[in-house]
Amino acid sequence: MRPLRFLLDEELRELTDIDPTMTVLEWLRGPAGLTGTKEGCAEGDCGACTVVLGTLASDGAMRYRAVNACILFLPMVDGCQLLTVEHLKAADGRLHPAQQAMVDQHGSQCGFCTPGFVMSLFAMYLTEQRPTRARVNDVLSGNLCRCTGYRPIVDAALAMYDIEWDEPVRAHAAKVVQGLRAMRDDPEPLAIEHAGRRYFAPTHADQLDALLAAHPKATLLAGATDVGLWVTKLHRDLREILFIGNVAELHGINDRTDELVIGAAVTHADAFAVIAREFPDFGELLRRFGSTLVRNSSTVGGNVANGSPIGDSMPALIALGARVVLRGPQGEREIPLEDLYVAYGKQSRAAGEYVARLRIPKLARGEQFHCYKLSKRFDQDISAVCAAFKLRVENGRVAEFRGGFGGVAAIPSRGRKTEHALVGQPWNEATLARAEAVLGEEFTPLTDMRASRDYRRLATTRLLRKFFIETTQPGVATRILDAEVLA
Repeated sequence: MRPLRFLLDEELRELTDIDPTMTVLEWLRGPAGLTGTKEGCAEGDCGACTVVLGTLASDGAMRYRAVNACILFLPMVDGCQLLTVEHLKAADGRLHPAQQAMVDQHGSQCGFCTPGFVMSLFAMYLTEQRPTRARVNDVLSGNLCRCTGYRPIVDAALAMYDIEWDEPVRAHAAKVVQGLRAMRDDPEPLAIEHAGRRYFAPTHADQLDALLAAHPKATLLAGATDVGLWVTKLHRDLREILFIGNVAELHGINDRTDELVIGAAVTHADAFAVIAREFPDFGELLRRFGSTLVRNSSTVGGNVANGSPIGDSMPALIALGARVVLRGPQGEREIPLEDLYVAYGKQSRAAGEYVARLRIPKLARGEQFHCYKLSKRFDQDISAVCAAFKLRVENGRVAEFRGGFGGVAAIPSRGRKTEHALVGQPWNEATLARAEAVLGEEFTPLTDMRASRDYRRLATTRLLRKFFIETTQPGVATRILDAEVLA
């Protein structure tokens, strides 16, 4: 077993005998003595714990992303550069533009949330040039302020680009790249054991297969945006963890002529651009998926494998006809995504099988696809109802229709009865009314804090009607544009 290795700013840290489920936040505020990073919610919602991770891309360039330290297990930063708010100012004491702009624009009041905001701004400063105000709002969707209000913080985000800075992180990039490359080139995968807990980070699928066979009860870990809460909120004792984030075969996006093939370990942030280009509505859905901080860690395959009935990506994927490739002891097999889910918490995966990748068919000529999310907040909120529809009309009749739904059943579901009521029928008001009646009875949703059973039933049918209006009367306004919200 080798030590956990990463760069803290530019300093190599090698740690042994650490708890595999210790979070980055716990380590920073404890052994590291870096208390600028705050604990607010311990579940990845408020952004007070925001840090920036630097990784080495395949082309040798540095890539930076802001993440939640409160749910990120410390071994997950192996081979990375870890930056906190303490690392931003220059050697002569000058504040980084992200910090100075917050001062100049009066973006801090009580100051508790400020380090997290600064780190999100810092990541944006490193990776984006002159973002729009709407883009800043997206970037800061995972950082919550309780007292100042967001206008001066957004003003700071826009103003920081006007402050002269010698960019020390980039000036010292050669040293950082050299250190990360040395760690990346070490062929020995990370393995940790502490107080009866074990953590393995295989780098290839055959290693993962062997480890899963040897440790069949191990928890598969990808982005930790859900598993992290098992520890911080549910206080589960995870004895064995298999981290899949380093497995080469689970990465990559293959943009083929007729489909997208996305590896299970690809983050939602990395998948966003290609998905939004092919399916603009799906892109809008992903823009509201968690927050920027969450999407920088959460994975496409993790959301699918989690199988939550309120997981936002599955309704859209089901409506598109996506198929999931499962890998296990008997090799690989492929099934329609909707067939993966059997009952709440139960899937059709055999022992030792895991999600390897997704295959998403592109839209054919004449096909229309829209998806919708209803929630109490626009950003970073769980859906009350999520619905997606794909339609192909030929000679005035419905030749193909697929509907995917979340929040209305114990599993992500396909509306087969509603599809049957539509296919072969004229795409008109009378057919729609019959389909609405069928859809209203197809699912038996629950009443909870997010919505009542009656609301969910009504909302689902009204989303179908909205889809009908958007596909038959494109001139009718059915959505509020960002520009109208900002005005």
